[in-house]
Amino acid sequence: MNLTVLGRRQIHILQRIRALESAISSFTDDRSDFHSVHYDGEHENIEQRLGKLLRAGGVNTFQFKRVPHDYYDRPLEVRRDLLAAHSIHHLCKSMVMVNTQADKSITDCSDHNNSKYYVIVIQYSARLNAEKVRNFVYSLNNGKIPKKRFNMRLAPEEDAFVLSGYEHNAITPIGMKTDIPVILSDAIVKLKPDYFWLGGGEVDLKLGIRTQEFINFVKPFIVDCSDV
Repeated sequence: MNLTVLGRRQIHILQRIRALESAISSFTDDRSDFHSVHYDGEHENIEQRLGKLLRAGGVNTFQFKRVPHDYYDRPLEVRRDLLAAHSIHHLCKSMVMVNTQADKSITDCSDHNNSKYYVIVIQYSARLNAEKVRNFVYSLNNGKIPKKRFNMRLAPEEDAFVLSGYEHNAITPIGMKTDIPVILSDAIVKLKPDYFWLGGGEVDLKLGIRTQEFINFVKPFIVDCSDV
């Protein structure tokens, strides 16, 4: 084989290698990691994104933990052990609720005292009392709005996703797409130790956080809104 033929083959091989590298690079760019989200042109792990937000807001005592895919099929006692939580009462969830009787002019969350939507953070071991939530929001308006204009119900999952940016069982008040006012159950504030767990932005990701730091960062309404 002469040098000319050998040189052509080497060039051909190099061209094929470059083409393969280009294809692999394109595939990687087009398919982000399963646990990544896209914000402002940057691909960033959800833990990194929320962690940055928390640290920037002065929150220092928090952690993220991954849980098994069947986490929600397990008893609260098993979930407690998986997270090393102090008790089942330290396991909490966030729910998006909608005021179904709000005036037609109320369509968003711009007025936290009379919002179309609220995020409620409550213990799994307690039961939400929608009437207490209704009475609280009514009281925020000092009787200026008729009580019949308040009727709090769980928002449809698709609405909750659009507003928060998080799917069912992943909702967290941290880094939501919309500035939805947050109502924190006063029973959580009374927990000892003052550290609780809630959704971390993905179904299999949980966030543990010190209660007072959560309050300082989120600035929620603290309300008696549950029945044990």
